[in-house]
Amino acid sequence: MRITVTVDGTKYTDEVEPRTLLVHHLRERLGKVGTVVGCDTSNCGACTVHLDGHSVKSCSVLAVQADGCEVTTVEGLARDGKLHPVQQAFHDNHALQCGFCTPGMIMQSIDLLADNPDPDEQAVREGLEGNLCRCTGYQNIVRAVRDAAQQMSPGAGPEAERIAENKHVGVGGD
Repeated sequence: MRITVTVDGTKYTDEVEPRTLLVHHLRERLGKVGTVVGCDTSNCGACTVHLDGHSVKSCSVLAVQADGCEVTTVEGLARDGKLHPVQQAFHDNHALQCGFCTPGMIMQSIDLLADNPDPDEQAVREGLEGNLCRCTGYQNIVRAVRDAAQQMSPGAGPEAERIAENKHVGVGGD
């Protein structure tokens, strides 16, 4: 089956088997290996990407379901060589240990912040409950999300960056 998907701002047209999972299409056909295969059962959230601006577990979406859609992976978040504020906050707050869950956590965190730009600790924990981390205990992840929320809030950072960020949250390109 022929599909066309825009991934991280680039349009791809490919022949795929109808049973191919989006996570496998992204990794094996498009080389987007930052999207991690964790459990293939949608339990861990490591494979989280944005599909038309909303987080989905790409192990539970068929590639054919993404036909005509925009997909953003963790590799598509940086702009002009600068990390997305959530990526930077994860780095600054040491919100990872082994790093396996990090791409999915970052993608889910961006979706969470789009829905709730100023979450308290409980809201962050609830917003990330579908993403598992086996290493950190979540304290630094929660801290990173709250830090990113402050960095992305009105009045934080250059005006142009906030405008560009609001335009690109969850969108694969310009």
